[in-house]
Amino acid sequence: MDDPTERLDPLAPFRWHPEPELIGLRDAATSRDALQRVGEATWEASLDWLYGEALVRGMGLPNDYAALRRAYFGEAGGPGRAPQDPVTLDAVLAEFRARIAPHTLSSYHPRSLSYFTPPPLVASIAGEVLAQWTNQGIDVWHAGPVGAFVEEEVVRWLCDLVGYGPGSFGLCTSGGVMANFIAMALVRDVHLRRLAGLPRPPRGAALEGVRVYTGDQTHFSIARALDELGFPPETLVALPTDEAFRLHPEPVATAIAADRARGLRPVAVCAVAGSTNTGSVDLVPELAEVARREGLWYHVDAAYGGAARLSDRDAARVPGLELADSVTVDPHKWFFQAYDLGALVVRDGEHLRQTFARSPEYYRGGEGSPGAAGRASTPEQAEADEHDPHAGQLNFYKLGFEGTRRFRALKLWASWKHLGTTGLGRLVALNDDVAAYLARRCAESDDLEAVPAVPDLSVVCFRHLPGGAAAAAAMDPLELDAHQDRLCAALEADGDGWLSTTTLRGRAYLRAGVVNYLTTEADIDRLLATLRRLAACL
Repeated sequence: MDDPTERLDPLAPFRWHPEPELIGLRDAATSRDALQRVGEATWEASLDWLYGEALVRGMGLPNDYAALRRAYFGEAGGPGRAPQDPVTLDAVLAEFRARIAPHTLSSYHPRSLSYFTPPPLVASIAGEVLAQWTNQGIDVWHAGPVGAFVEEEVVRWLCDLVGYGPGSFGLCTSGGVMANFIAMALVRDVHLRRLAGLPRPPRGAALEGVRVYTGDQTHFSIARALDELGFPPETLVALPTDEAFRLHPEPVATAIAADRARGLRPVAVCAVAGSTNTGSVDLVPELAEVARREGLWYHVDAAYGGAARLSDRDAARVPGLELADSVTVDPHKWFFQAYDLGALVVRDGEHLRQTFARSPEYYRGGEGSPGAAGRASTPEQAEADEHDPHAGQLNFYKLGFEGTRRFRALKLWASWKHLGTTGLGRLVALNDDVAAYLARRCAESDDLEAVPAVPDLSVVCFRHLPGGAAAAAAMDPLELDAHQDRLCAALEADGDGWLSTTTLRGRAYLRAGVVNYLTTEADIDRLLATLRRLAACL
């Protein structure tokens, strides 16, 4: 029954809250000005964080785990009860300023060069705000109709960037881990099934004796995916890379021949174009030839390095992506996007539908080929389409693991529109130049050593040599390793920059992952000066 009170006062059902106009927002006359003020206050809090915290320190204080837990949770040392009573949004923003803003990692700080966490472009942030407001579910077409088309468009741009032609397709993911996971599912359910001549996707004992080849710099997610997909631990064969941490075709060909002689079944080669550890790029075209000759699926993890294709100048640093059966690209790395946004693109997009197109009763329609409304892939599909008024709808839940899928593509769509391929490529090239400058400074300095001496992309692994190269050579190697760890921790506490550490050939190194478009050569000089100042006090 119609409630006359609600007609007279649209906020009546929400008067229990101190700001009912921010909940019962149907009436512009009562809510629009309040929403405008909230938007301004939120944006102001964001800018206060940017200029008051993020561009001041690379990492908030305290940077110690236990100390930060105490600072955030208080004397309780852990989470308390959920809040019972409502408060104003100003109070929530005040708590953000006090409890959260001073303690964050800052990807905007120009000397923050640790993990692959770039400062998001303003267009990416704008796209994310719009995505949250519109709240499109990009799983079933009807739950986010135009959102599915935005993702289709962005996927097409990524396919073009990789060099794929018609028939290719893909999807946005949470990141490279999920993209690599989906790629390994295609290896299992499409390629292994085909090689083994099985009537259905292989499971259980059918996964034994299979081999997948990669280099020792491959991302951990390849091994994790194979494990979670039911393959035995020995399935992944990690082969040694060269002095620049790049996988060559000869060790792969030799391993394939040896395994076949033992009665095993080689099924895939996984190359990396921009490893997380060193930024190294495997010999992608040559490995593609081995995979083609041996009849294996070829996957390239270009989560980081694929963005180099945005730059006309630097695209040749990641050659041969178009030769792969599947490619992982992570826009929340070197496309300067806010978390989360990864992607997998596949040369034959039909393989995604073949692997994942299973429907519950409450999701109907959309059985057609991905990205090709109305085009059936088989005679059986064509016959089914004739009786399905929803045939050809683009339902992304049938192309990957996720059911619920957020509107990830909008921020990349907005950023690509705002900067264009040329603009994004300029930022990538700038990072490559800054990384090359850091490597040169290491080569020119007796107290710094970079490995490899010339980076493939924008990752530089280096270490400080206390007292110079000769003195460091006389040190206990474990003590030299510990020096790098102490120096990294001191830099984090100092706040003037942020690096991560890694292990290369058993030795500890500082690692600078330059995906920050605000970083200049002057920032590199200051970072090295800070490291030397801190090292003198260790």
